[in-house]
Amino acid sequence: MTPDTKAELKAKIEALIIKYEEDIKETEKMTQPVKPENSLGRISRMDAINNKSVMEASLRNKISKRNKLKVALTKIDNPDFGLCTNCKKLINPKRLMFMPESSKCINCAR
Repeated sequence: MTPDTKAELKAKIEALIIKYEEDIKETEKMTQPVKPENSLGRISRMDAINNKSVMEASLRNKISKRNKLKVALTKIDNPDFGLCTNCKKLINPKRLMFMPESSKCINCAR
């Protein structure tokens, strides 16, 4: 991987981490408990509880993605960054730009 590509990838990872941090804060606001004293009807309350569950799953996914990006950022300066963990071949830089947290080439990821 060329130094220019690595610098571009590093900037993208840093920007994505910031984006996910903001998304996590917003999603956390939407996962607050549904208070029983709210004057919602039974169906509306059930819908609010269901929406809360969906937002909690979304929050877990965003936290996981952010953590993977942070790991990728710490490893980006390692000489073996960009090599597939299975076959040890170079991961296509386009794949890394699309999914910076990738540790496997497209063939091994299947």
